[in-house]
Amino acid sequence: MIYLKDLSFTYAACDAPALCGVDLIIPEGCFAGITGAVGSGKTTLARAVCGIIPHGCAGTLSGSVVVGSLDTAKASLTELSRLVGSVAQDFDAQIICPIVEDEVRFGLEGFGIPEEEASRRIDGALDALGISELRDRSIGSLSSGQRQKVAVASLMALQPPVLLLDEPTSQLDLASARSILSALKQDAVERGATVVVVEQKVELLAELADKLIVMDGGRIRCEGKPGEVREQAGELFGVDAPQSAQDGT
Repeated sequence: MIYLKDLSFTYAACDAPALCGVDLIIPEGCFAGITGAVGSGKTTLARAVCGIIPHGCAGTLSGSVVVGSLDTAKASLTELSRLVGSVAQDFDAQIICPIVEDEVRFGLEGFGIPEEEASRRIDGALDALGISELRDRSIGSLSSGQRQKVAVASLMALQPPVLLLDEPTSQLDLASARSILSALKQDAVERGATVVVVEQKVELLAELADKLIVMDGGRIRCEGKPGEVREQAGELFGVDAPQSAQDGT
């Protein structure tokens, strides 16, 4: 379970808070989608869940974030990394190795996963995202969308209890985005993992998410089953949510 209680955060270089008194519960095994306009606090919320806030971002924090049994402000990033795996918006900054298979294997070796199990996980992740043919390709030869899929595959191969992804389909068309989010949904179903996706493609989230969270001005404006909040999203932000969900290439 992910439990946020009265969470507020203001970045050191800013006067206005990025998060304001956020209360949120995401149950274990849930596929949760977080959406909202640019600057609504989505990424800041994601950083708080994985522990980048407060450990990697200067600012003023109040309230608490508990993931599983760990208070993210008290646990070390090493402890949190075994519980929460993440793909950031700047996914290229997370890619280290020059070859696709080596990149997907890198985290598994760091966690001491035995070779036979690591190979099985690599095969499964590449196959789930439809990129098995990229296994021996150099990272530099890939398109941005393909690199994004490799970053997601690396996370899926680690099989953390919580998968946190910030805009994981930003470089993909709608069909490819649906394929990635469907694979993450299936992973959550099969392993009982908790998946949290920050995403602008509202309509796609509405198709797949168990819980949809809409943010505005650093606050949660509405949350619940997609059918309960879907119509409110456009009204809150002055945009047509289904149309925005169809954008993205």
